Amino acid sequence: MGIRGLMSFVEDHSNEFFTDLKLRDTKLVIDGYALFHRLCFNSNLELRYGGDYDSFADVVQKFFESLFACNIRPYVVLDGGCDISDKKLTTLKDRLREKIQAAHSLSVGGGGYVCPLLIREVFIQVLIKLQVCFVQCFSEADRDIMTLANHWNCPVLSSDSDFCIFDLHTGFCPLSSFQWRNRNALKGTQDYYIPAKCFSLGAFCRHFRNMNRALLPLFAVLCGNDYVSPPFVDAFLSKIRLPLQAGSKGRRHHRILGLLNWLSHFADPAEALDNILKYLPQKGRENVKELLCCSMEEYQQSQAKLQDFFRDGVYICPDARNLGLPEWVQVALAKGQLSPFISDALVLRRTILHTQVENMKQPNAHRTSQPIRQTMYGLLSYPSAHLENLCRNGGLPPRPGAVSEVERIHKNIKTSVVGPAKLPEDLRDLGKLVELPLLRRQRLLLETLGVNRTLLEPIPAALQLPVAVSCYWLQHAEPRAELHHLQALLLAILTGPLGAMARNPGKEHAQTGGARMLYEELQSVKGTPGALHLDTAHLLCQWQSCLQMGLYLNQLLGRPLPEPDLTRLYSGSLVHGLCQRLQASVSVEGLLGPCPEAEHLYQQLFTATKSCAPAELFLPKRKPSSRRDKQKKKGTGRSKNRVGATPRAPSWRDGSNRFALLMCESPEAHAEACELE
Repeated sequence: MGIRGLMSFVEDHSNEFFTDLKLRDTKLVIDGYALFHRLCFNSNLELRYGGDYDSFADVVQKFFESLFACNIRPYVVLDGGCDISDKKLTTLKDRLREKIQAAHSLSVGGGGYVCPLLIREVFIQVLIKLQVCFVQCFSEADRDIMTLANHWNCPVLSSDSDFCIFDLHTGFCPLSSFQWRNRNALKGTQDYYIPAKCFSLGAFCRHFRNMNRALLPLFAVLCGNDYVSPPFVDAFLSKIRLPLQAGSKGRRHHRILGLLNWLSHFADPAEALDNILKYLPQKGRENVKELLCCSMEEYQQSQAKLQDFFRDGVYICPDARNLGLPEWVQVALAKGQLSPFISDALVLRRTILHTQVENMKQPNAHRTSQPIRQTMYGLLSYPSAHLENLCRNGGLPPRPGAVSEVERIHKNIKTSVVGPAKLPEDLRDLGKLVELPLLRRQRLLLETLGVNRTLLEPIPAALQLPVAVSCYWLQHAEPRAELHHLQALLLAILTGPLGAMARNPGKEHAQTGGARMLYEELQSVKGTPGALHLDTAHLLCQWQSCLQMGLYLNQLLGRPLPEPDLTRLYSGSLVHGLCQRLQASVSVEGLLGPCPEAEHLYQQLFTATKSCAPAELFLPKRKPSSRRDKQKKKGTGRSKNRVGATPRAPSWRDGSNRFALLMCESPEAHAEACELE
């Protein structure tokens, strides 16, 4: 985010603009959005299969453990929903198009960086487990981060180039040079520090004729940031004819150097603005001046006092209060108990459906979960003065309660208007929603997911929501899921409880040993998922979308079902690997046999989901009955949906490996399948 090209520019001048730090014994304000993206993309995590959330959670935990070892007290600040002015919408759409292209590249065997769908929720769960203090802002967090860091006189950790513009008292540490994996001990002591670099705004300004730092917000606006890239700037720059700059790398660096050198000749922003306006037509100068001044205000301190939140658990957000949002909604948003998706749907009546590594030729995977969102939109049909003004000004969809969804269509984006579900009268008052009886809220959740409450009673509480979501997915997935998809998902869901069994010292050794052996065998699958099968990937993206929206609806209803531990619920590499190995079998008993507790839990999960699955899920696969059928099957062996397919290696056939039991279709297996119908 921020000003494109500025971060690489200042890093190219690292010796001039940065000082070395041995960071320890301090508070540290962390840009949460920048951190979880950095940890996701720079930790050699697999991104093709929809997210290895357990591996990501382990990286996040190690990061904060490194801070704790150096007595660094982290305070994480997360972005909230989109700005209520919606001035960043064009940038957000451009970013979404870029992510779609990256996801497509990953789906066909290329490179790219796309965050898995639930990465933010996993990040927050790890923060809660580690008791790391965090807050979720109502909208963009940058100004609030600066204000908090200056209040505490501590540095900021981020990768956003906007922090090269903010007047930070103690400086800005880029994530790219924050060596948290290489903490060192102070010589002759047991005290640790993290090597880091700190950007010096003073050194930066001195480099450009001792430029007034108050000019930097104007520089950011003229250079083009996420909020504004004024159309008149190119014409203005061509008139002042920025001289070629020695040592500049590319067009962006040339513009950055030229603008900074030009602005350094002015004493203050007012003088620079007057000079800019002279190059523009007389008509419209006042509008341009107003646009520039408003854009520059984005680099001033905010009114939010996040220190109040970290002290008292609440803080006043002027924007949220002015909108008249219910008190419980404001508190839940600040605590990260409601997603920014909810505030966007409530305030802007617009949501952005993030892309996944899916089959780009199919309708986007979020279509499957649309009925869940419609229930949310019905609950969020909340009147406020701001929303009524937007309606009158044409800023909202014409239908009451309708929401515009920005979604992927093929390899581009489009906006669709989605109407809310019709709900009973007692569910239409958002302010009193969480005061309704628990069973009433739970009933709405389960009705939306199409699941009977009695079906979930045998299921452990922590797994009831994933099982209910899986039931919904089986009924709505398109194309239909197959038995091996369901089996792989349930085995993956099983790994969390299985890991706990393996680590439980209170169990008898035989039971613990069986659980540990099974857990390790499942983990070994993660390393060899093989080629990406697009139809499987698409179905699992649909499941993740259903889980995400099920989580959000559960949050909005005040968590009538316990929130599952996402860090151990789904691993894309594991599920894809299991799908490949289970595709030729209809039984998992041979795998689960050595651990009766795991087998019992699996049967509970399978029984619950089976009752909601289409009957054809359990039909035995038809074997080729003629030479023509065999030739046809052979011809389709290299599926057009299988990326980078390689000849099948003779692995998993070792008789000592229990997965060998899953690789053959026996008459007994077919008989069992028929009994399940």
